[in-house]
Amino acid sequence: MFRKIALISAAILAVSNSAYAVDIVDLNLDETIQRALENNRTVKRSIASRASAYWALRQARRQAGPTLSWSTQANMVGGSAYNNNTYDHRLFGNTATVTYPIYAGSSLKEGRLSARYGLNSADMQLEDSLQTIRQVATNYYYNVLRCRNEIEVYTENVRTMQEHLNNVNAQFRAGTVAKADVLSSQVNLANAQQALITAQNDYDVAVATLSSYLLLPADTIIRAQDQLTYVPYNLNLTNCVAYALQNRPDVAAADYAVKQAESGVRSAKSGYRPSVNAVATKGLNGKSPFSDNLSDSWTAGISASWNIFDNGVTAAQVESAKASLAAAEETAAETRETVQLDVQSAFLTLRAAERNISTTRVAIASAEEDFKIAQVRYAAGVVTNLDVTDASDKLTQAKNNYYNALYTYNTAKAALDKAMGIPVAIDVVRYISAEEEGMTAADARAEAAITEDYSEVPELEETQPTVTIDLSDATPLLE
Repeated sequence: MFRKIALISAAILAVSNSAYAVDIVDLNLDETIQRALENNRTVKRSIASRASAYWALRQARRQAGPTLSWSTQANMVGGSAYNNNTYDHRLFGNTATVTYPIYAGSSLKEGRLSARYGLNSADMQLEDSLQTIRQVATNYYYNVLRCRNEIEVYTENVRTMQEHLNNVNAQFRAGTVAKADVLSSQVNLANAQQALITAQNDYDVAVATLSSYLLLPADTIIRAQDQLTYVPYNLNLTNCVAYALQNRPDVAAADYAVKQAESGVRSAKSGYRPSVNAVATKGLNGKSPFSDNLSDSWTAGISASWNIFDNGVTAAQVESAKASLAAAEETAAETRETVQLDVQSAFLTLRAAERNISTTRVAIASAEEDFKIAQVRYAAGVVTNLDVTDASDKLTQAKNNYYNALYTYNTAKAALDKAMGIPVAIDVVRYISAEEEGMTAADARAEAAITEDYSEVPELEETQPTVTIDLSDATPLLE
C-alpha cells in the first residue's frame, strides 16, 4: 500500500516539475548572508537614510556660503498727474542681491556639526542594519537545516513503526499476539506519518521564509549545503561585554546623537547673539516715469540684526534643546545597558545549548539501546506493545532534542555576534578614530572598511518589484 502511494506521489511530482519551471538554488551559509546583504529591503532603507543625512550635511554647508537672489517686478501707474503728462505708464525692474553671512552667533557652525554627526550616526545605523540582517539570515538558514533534520528523524520513525507493524502482523498470524497489538501499532504508524507531514510542512515554510528574506520568488527551492554542527566558542562573558561596548554600532550611533543634541543646544543659544551679513544689490534694466534706466544703481554694505526682545522665544528654544539633549543622554545610557543584557543573554543561551548538546548525545545512545532491548523483549513476549512504542517515542524525542540543541547553539552564536557588534562592513572603532581626526564620513568609511568592497559609499538603487505567486498556476509574477 505504502509503495503504491510513494509511486503515485512520485508521478505527481514529475508532472508538476514538467509543467512549471521552479528555480532551484544551492546555498551555503556564507552565500545566504551575502545575498541577504545585497538584496534585503532593510539595507536599502538604511542606505536611503544615509543618503538623506548626506544631503542634509551638504545643505548645512551651503548655509555658510553666499546666496544670489533675483527679484523682478512689473507695474502700471496712473492717476491725474500721469494722465496729463507724457510719462511712460509702465514701471518695471529687476534686482540682483548677493548676501554673505559674516556672523550668526554659532548657528552656522553648529548646523554643520549637527548635520555631520547625523551622517556619522547614519553610517552606524547602516552597519547595525547589516549586522541585524546577517543574524536574521543566519537564523532562517539554520531553521531550514533544523527542519530538514526533523524530516530525517520522523522519516526514520515512520520506517521503524512500519517495520514494527510488519513484525506484529507476523506474530498475530502466528497467534502469539492479540489483535489489539495490531490495531495499536497501526495507530502509532499513523501518528508517525502525521508527524512527518507536519515536519515536511515546517520545512517548506522555513524555505519560503528564507526565500522571501532574500527577495527570491516564493516558490524557489533552496537546497542548503551545510549541516548543523558544534564548533566550540572559547571567549568569556567579560571579554564579550567589553568588546560589545566598544564595537556596537548602535552605541556609537547613540553617542553621535548626544553630540548632535549638544550642538543643538549651542545653536539655540546663538539666538541671543546678533547676526551680520554682507549685502550687495544691483538694479537691472529698470524703467520708471522719471528715469529711463536704473541699471547704474547699486548698493553694497553690511546689515545687522539683533533680537533685543523676543518674548522668551530663544529661551524656550534653548530649554527645548536641553531637554532633547537629556533624552539623548538617557538613550545612550539605556543603549549601553541593553548591550550588556544582550551579550549576557546570548552568552548564557549559548552555554546552556552547549551543555544540552552533550546531554542529548548521551540520551540518543541510551534511547537507541533501550529501543533495541524493547524490540527483543517484545518478540520474546516479555513486554507489551506499549513498551516498544514508548521506547520508539523516546528515541525520536532524543534525536529532536539533539538537533534542537544544535540549532539553539548556532543561533545563539549568531545572536552573540550581533550583540557584540562583530563587523560586517566597517570597523566601528576605526571609523570613530578616523572621524575624530577630521576625516570626512566617506574617508572614515574607507579607512574603516572591512574589505575593499565596503570602502565605497553605498549608492541608492531603484526599488525592486514585489514578487508574488499567481495561485492559478503557481508561477512567480512581477508586479
